[in-house]
Amino acid sequence: LPGPPFTHQQTPRKMVYYGQTSCEQDTERYLDVVKYVFSCYKKEVPLVINTMGWVKGDGLLLLIDLIRLLSPSHVVQMDVYDWKAMAPLTPEHVHFSAGLHTKGKQQSKCKQLGAGGTESWKCSEGEDMSAPQHKLLYVHPEFPRAGVAGEARVHSGILRDMSILGYLGHLQSPDVGAVLPLHSLVPYQVPFSALALRVIHTDVAPSNIMYAVNASWVGLCCIPDEVQCQTDGPVLLTQTPVCDCLGFGIVRGVDMEKKLYHILTPVPPENLRLVNCLLLGNIAIPNCVLVGQQGIEGEIPYVTSDYNYSI
Repeated sequence: LPGPPFTHQQTPRKMVYYGQTSCEQDTERYLDVVKYVFSCYKKEVPLVINTMGWVKGDGLLLLIDLIRLLSPSHVVQMDVYDWKAMAPLTPEHVHFSAGLHTKGKQQSKCKQLGAGGTESWKCSEGEDMSAPQHKLLYVHPEFPRAGVAGEARVHSGILRDMSILGYLGHLQSPDVGAVLPLHSLVPYQVPFSALALRVIHTDVAPSNIMYAVNASWVGLCCIPDEVQCQTDGPVLLTQTPVCDCLGFGIVRGVDMEKKLYHILTPVPPENLRLVNCLLLGNIAIPNCVLVGQQGIEGEIPYVTSDYNYSI
């Protein structure tokens, strides 16, 4: 666990490509993804669930949903030194609070017994009171500015780029030597008809789909249904599937004449045989990959200085 994530990447046992850095746009699919991944947990080893840092507004409600759905044995809550963010996530608080997509139990259905401020509760007949049983471990840091949101957002963007670069490093030869630029590596070529395609985060007209996919970061996924295509493609999905992701790649180019995707990926060939779906999210290839292309004369492809921020 110690150290930045890009230094010790491992192939996950189960992975889904959500395709966005925040789940604000589609919290229902986020919960579906969490449930799908959690379903493969066999309880043979301890499981650490690393939640998001989004703990305001809907983020807090979503966190309550997660605790309720996953029933952890322990919850570690880290407070912020100089900002009172939220109430302690005790079992009682989670039990009675409404989440974003789940409902809390109604306290009004319980009667308080005894006098003199005793906190003994008895429930009315037929009321299910199977409250969460987790143990809350509350951590209160003693230094100011712990967990300042703005700085965390910048750092997470840098760490994400480093993770992508670390992942692309597997394309390089293990021999010590010059690092080859991505455009000098030989990509796989895959027929349009062999892969279903879906843009996760926005609506793209079918006529523009190849412009969107070209030179993009994609999740290499496996949907249970067989990809069937009457023509030579492309095959477009109408909904975003919750399915296994086997790794990632860059669509290096699109050959419209031969109907082929050119894809760079370090995923081993035995796993690539299972891939039948490309998911495109709003995760960008790090700028340094595009700006730092070697041996390019004239304008660098996909890089412009003529940019209008009002568009």
